[in-house]
Amino acid sequence: MTGRNSSRTRGSFGSSLKVLFRLVLLGAGLGVITGSVLKVLALNLQQGNPIFPRWMSAKVVIEKSYKPNKSHKVNPKTNNHLLFNKSLDPQKKLIRLTDKWNLLASRNPDLTASAYLFVLDDGHFAILNSDQEMPAASSIKIPILLATLEKIDSGAIAWNDKLELTKEVVGGGAGWMAFEPLGTSFPVHEIATEMIRVSDNTATNLLIQKLGGIEVLNERFRMLGLSSTRVRNFLPDLQGTNTTSTRDLARTLELVDTGRALSLRSRDLFREVMSTSLSNRLLPVGLLKGLGGKMSRPDESLLIKGYRVYNKTGDIGISYADAGLIELPNGKRAVAGFIVKGPFNDPRSPELIREMAAAMVPDLRPKEGKSQQDLPQQKQ
Repeated sequence: MTGRNSSRTRGSFGSSLKVLFRLVLLGAGLGVITGSVLKVLALNLQQGNPIFPRWMSAKVVIEKSYKPNKSHKVNPKTNNHLLFNKSLDPQKKLIRLTDKWNLLASRNPDLTASAYLFVLDDGHFAILNSDQEMPAASSIKIPILLATLEKIDSGAIAWNDKLELTKEVVGGGAGWMAFEPLGTSFPVHEIATEMIRVSDNTATNLLIQKLGGIEVLNERFRMLGLSSTRVRNFLPDLQGTNTTSTRDLARTLELVDTGRALSLRSRDLFREVMSTSLSNRLLPVGLLKGLGGKMSRPDESLLIKGYRVYNKTGDIGISYADAGLIELPNGKRAVAGFIVKGPFNDPRSPELIREMAAAMVPDLRPKEGKSQQDLPQQKQ
């Protein structure tokens, strides 16, 4: 009897050991699997390429709260869908500003004016003939910069690639590269910067050629949804054959700032290059005029008041343009574009842009008594 109980005890003890051993093996296995998954996720996050199982994907959360506008093309290589938010579609028309723009334009019936404002954080917008195709002048250099940085993101172009000056791309007007000897090589970062900083036309033509030529570039504009933006001739385009619209200019800036078209690194490069522009007598001066600041140093005066404008102008005499990203004191951002077509070198054209920019201030100026923390912020 005693032997039978002892045998039974030993058998029970052996079974318990087996169960315990199996549990240890199972725990170790789960630990290895979990550790491997976490290691892969950490590596992907460091590389800016978060890949999650479907059940824990950030995309699932986004799909529940927001469905992106189908008209927007997302660059799948940049993985910036996490930056989407509801405010990227027009939400509420700014009636007062739209009416003010119409009134200003009506005072100069022989001028053709176009304007567009879009506040990225809340979707408020104002329009004046914003889809009308108009001479782009040098404002077309904004979407060309975007297309260049897209190529850098894809690896097709390097920021320090050298481009050689040829007779075909030499353009007159603004800039200094046209005066360099044929065969001189310039790095892409210098070419792109000079295209914006001093509006160098030869630099612009070098980039158009590097991007595959006029037709290839126009196809890229079409895919980005810039329906009115077309390059038809190398710069300077004094006849105004190269076209865009104020909505296209604003859309270009929106695509960049929201991460829809560029990686975060290239978005930063875009801002840095745009910040070098020396021309600040249209949109920045107009905005400052509405704020009541000193006009002698518009960029510095705007910064003191909490505003910053990343802009690029255009001027071919018959058409004046300016478009920019506007950072506001409360952390919000807006994009705006203006084009006025009229008689050659008519001073009323640039002045109308300044007046329309000044008219935006009541709608952009933060309301008193609200701190930055009280207002919705754009996700970075």
